[in-house]
Amino acid sequence: MISMSDNLPDDLAALKQLLAQMQSKVVLLEEENALLRQRLFGRKSEQTADPATPQLLLFNEAESIDTPAPVEADEEVVAPTKRRGKRKPLSADLPRIEVIHELSEHELTCACGCRRHAIGEETSEQLEIVPMQIRVIKHIRKVYGCRGCETAPVTADKPAQLIEKSMASPSVLAMLLTTKYVDGLPLHRFEKVLARHGVDIPRQTLARWVIQCCEHFQPLLNLMRDRLLESPIVHCDETRVQVLKEPDRDPTSQSWMWVQASGPPERPVILFDYTTSRAQEVPLRLLADYRGYLMTDDYAGYNALGAQPGIERLACMAHVRRKFVDAQKVQPKGKAGRADVALTMINKLYGIERGLKEMTDEQRFAGRQEQSLPVLSQLKNWLEKTQPQVTAQSALGKAVNYLASNWSRLERYIEAGFLPIDNNAAERAIKPFVIGRKAWLFSDTPKGAAASAQIYSLVETAKANGQEPYTWLRHVLERLPQAESVEDVEALLPWNWRAS
Repeated sequence: MISMSDNLPDDLAALKQLLAQMQSKVVLLEEENALLRQRLFGRKSEQTADPATPQLLLFNEAESIDTPAPVEADEEVVAPTKRRGKRKPLSADLPRIEVIHELSEHELTCACGCRRHAIGEETSEQLEIVPMQIRVIKHIRKVYGCRGCETAPVTADKPAQLIEKSMASPSVLAMLLTTKYVDGLPLHRFEKVLARHGVDIPRQTLARWVIQCCEHFQPLLNLMRDRLLESPIVHCDETRVQVLKEPDRDPTSQSWMWVQASGPPERPVILFDYTTSRAQEVPLRLLADYRGYLMTDDYAGYNALGAQPGIERLACMAHVRRKFVDAQKVQPKGKAGRADVALTMINKLYGIERGLKEMTDEQRFAGRQEQSLPVLSQLKNWLEKTQPQVTAQSALGKAVNYLASNWSRLERYIEAGFLPIDNNAAERAIKPFVIGRKAWLFSDTPKGAAASAQIYSLVETAKANGQEPYTWLRHVLERLPQAESVEDVEALLPWNWRAS
């Protein structure tokens, strides 16, 4: 018979092992809890901000600036040391109305009895906004007949309209698309704006106008996709969108909005596409004819596209940086750790990029070889030394393993001067959609979601090319019905048109 004491060493070893596992689990749970609290209540921006500025002041912006802090009875009032910045001048492109202020007839007479004469002038400018003006264009088509014979009467033509027999003019359609897709104003709110001006247009009619506009935009979008596929580098990203009336799907199901951003610097292109799937077949279809560099995050849905002949895949350094920032947040306060070491090297790489921003591609390539390559080598050596020493499930372990698994794609940006260090171009492109989604929350139908993708493609490409969205959309909506050739449509592309 074996006594309990015979198994005591084994029991103690098992107990110590269990205790170590539990302690490790507690550490991981504490890290997860700290990160969740940070994401819920902390600053969302990656940039450093004044820690004394409470997040709740975002909801009280005007009062936080204009209301002075209360002063106690015995407290000495000290003038603020922070000075206001210099006011930017009003744009020279804005129309100006001169209002001349003269002295009164009495003031023109000097105390000595002589009449004063103008020797100069002082000028100041004040911004004025004229509220939205709504008017009706009444089309009168003259009908002519011949008194000498019985031929049929002839009616004068009017310019072709994008939506025939509709009361929506190009200016109304341009304003509708701009308020929803640039300013993020849901249709039911725009309906109320019109109602305040005495115009009753149901949101169902407004939604129908949006979809009808999109039926005519496809030739323009096709040319934009052709330009995108000619680019040596394409950025990709995707985000969720909810569509309530998707056939054979639950209203709570998640669909996806994909973005591709690229094009030469003088004619950037941003394209959105709506799909019900996030599968790898989607990017394969969207970029089926593309050959060049592909910048993405490490989502596996891009792997099949990245494996295609002629595709060279890059990874995003900004994603790496965010993971090390997460690891830094759960470090013991007041102590520098391994996350700080990694972030110092990553920030050096970004500092080099800022210094090379205004350089030519050739100069940037040479600068990266001279400055970035040594930092990347240092970061790789640190990675190889650190990876065996960290727990995979910890925040630091996740950051280190992410860096290791994407290393070959991350370091490739130094191969050429035109390659980017991160996927921020796609994230900037998709941000207006994400902000707008917070206002309108979901799309009602698949047609509406597809229309949203088309309009976001147009307005974001217009903005990227320096166009004011309303002005450019109005021009396109006026001219598109008369376009009869590919050349006519090409002339409407944002980089081919300038407002007169």
